[in-house]
Amino acid sequence: VKYDAAQSITTTNDKRATMSMGTMKKGTLAPIEGAKTGGSQTEDILNSILPPRSHEADGTLWVQNVSPTPATRLDVINLQEKLDAQLQARQARETGICPVREELYAQCFDELIRQVTINCAERGLLLLRVRDEARMSIAAYQTLYESSVAFGMRKALGGEQGKSDAEARIEHLEGRETDL
Repeated sequence: VKYDAAQSITTTNDKRATMSMGTMKKGTLAPIEGAKTGGSQTEDILNSILPPRSHEADGTLWVQNVSPTPATRLDVINLQEKLDAQLQARQARETGICPVREELYAQCFDELIRQVTINCAERGLLLLRVRDEARMSIAAYQTLYESSVAFGMRKALGGEQGKSDAEARIEHLEGRETDL
């Protein structure tokens, strides 16, 4: 995701400002104030979708907001090339479940959501909903897969135990048959 240059917000001695920035979480919508100056509605939406990054250095809190600069065709081509280079550099698997590939595509999708939101906020919010729904579906499929693997293992172990019980019963019955 493309961010603006870091801005100094406060020193660590001012606890109120540090705490207000530290409590902002990803995915929470910031309240939109009607009389807000210096910020547009698009920037507010961008900051609610992709919250600012913050870090502390030498007692100063630095914050980077998501860049509200519209993307050019060249930016999109560079994003694609950067994605391909990162997939290769981090040795992401091309098929199957790969956490590295999943993370890189999520970052790329977040950048695309940023670019679309700048041009049309409603379309960006809709893409955000699509992204969140896809993540929830994938999480449900992973849970279902894990529970089915556990069920299969339980059945396999039960089958092995049943097989050994059946073999013991066969030996017992064969021994009885010989006695008769």
